[in-house]
Amino acid sequence: MTSSQEVLLPGTRRALLHRIAVAQAEGRAPSLVAAVVRNGQTVWHGARTSVDGHGPDGTVQYRIGSLTKIFTAVLVMRLRDEGALDLGDPLERHLPGTGVGEATIAELLAHTAGLAAESPGPWWERTPGALRPELSDVLGDQPLLHPVGRRFHYSNPGYTVLGALVEEARGASWEKVLRDEVLEPLGLHRTSAQPRAPHAGGWAVHPWADALLPEPLEDLGRMAPAGQLWSTTGDLARFAAFLARGDDRVLSAESVREMRTPAAPTESADVMDGATYGLGMQIQRHDGRLLVGHSGSLPGFLANLTLSVEDDVAAVVLANCTSGPLLGAVGADLVRIVAEAEPRIPEPWRPLREVDPAVLELAGQWYWGTHAFALRATADGLLVLAPLSGGGRRARFRPNGDGTWTGVEGYYAGEPLRSVRGADGTVNHLDLGSFVFTRQPYDPAAPVPGGVDAEGWRGIG
Repeated sequence: MTSSQEVLLPGTRRALLHRIAVAQAEGRAPSLVAAVVRNGQTVWHGARTSVDGHGPDGTVQYRIGSLTKIFTAVLVMRLRDEGALDLGDPLERHLPGTGVGEATIAELLAHTAGLAAESPGPWWERTPGALRPELSDVLGDQPLLHPVGRRFHYSNPGYTVLGALVEEARGASWEKVLRDEVLEPLGLHRTSAQPRAPHAGGWAVHPWADALLPEPLEDLGRMAPAGQLWSTTGDLARFAAFLARGDDRVLSAESVREMRTPAAPTESADVMDGATYGLGMQIQRHDGRLLVGHSGSLPGFLANLTLSVEDDVAAVVLANCTSGPLLGAVGADLVRIVAEAEPRIPEPWRPLREVDPAVLELAGQWYWGTHAFALRATADGLLVLAPLSGGGRRARFRPNGDGTWTGVEGYYAGEPLRSVRGADGTVNHLDLGSFVFTRQPYDPAAPVPGGVDAEGWRGIG
């Protein structure tokens, strides 16, 4: 990945700098550093600091807290893709004796396993991990607070369990597996479990005075898979590009897309906020834009990674304070500034390389009852079904190679689409998961709902 300040327009760069300057000043952060990624490339880096002289650059480490969870989720998805486990497997099948074995791996990834939010005992983020040497110490005597699979309840111990699952499957430490399977292949050489110079120091800022208190840097021990990592804007920019596109050396584009897909039941407050959770990734709707990524915090540090797949823009924001600037809002604003000031230029339209007469025969206008739809064959080899006007069910379909198709999104995800031909060999109707689509509304030549009244269409008089 390259880095260039000249890719964005001067006005865009100034707007980005203004946004982080306001965040650092109003949030009273000792330092704040940010990067923007567009089209898989780092196109802007900015920093603000309270220290005179050179501000932090893209190689300075900050602690990233719960952003670590995305990395742990990637390791679990790798195990799934290799066939070592299924996301629907109960944990007990692969990691017995935890006391939470009835929860599935997917439920742990999506924070729906019913586990407590925090580990029992002293505040785990501000005390040595040596106080919790075993998984049982992290989970406690009553690890489940809610019925398994019924509600979203964010759980740090849940990701500790997933880290232990990775260690059990690989026969190596979580840290080593992460380095060998994710960090090194993606070139994230400045991401590590322990701080490496140059790195920022963590500070608490007095709420009622412009005064600082150094925060302790604790090793989280068993809790590491939930929040241990240190990283830089440079590395996290590369990681954001990976989360948008995938990388077959680590995880396919399809699997990272699955991580970005909602997987948790949403509570009423979350519906109002437009927020939910995928497999290791936070998902929210902000100012009409769908954003994915994760926030992170540990005493002395705040972190945020925000990605808009539709705009192909991502932002990373890091600060070295316990509280202050709302980095999620800052990250969303950085994405918005670039997306609105310099909208994504679409790829040129290109026709199909080859035209299949059987597919072309399906294209055109169809009716489900009296609802009008259009079916289009697109250059990427898919069929797209969409209502001709107003709202309605829209979906894309991939070919199965035998003349049938399968929905890949929305209401028709996984549903079969096939064409049904009459005695003369022409297409009579489409069968979409038992729904009949015809060339005319309620076509009497097609199965029910067509031809249900012998007198056909009529007026009132």
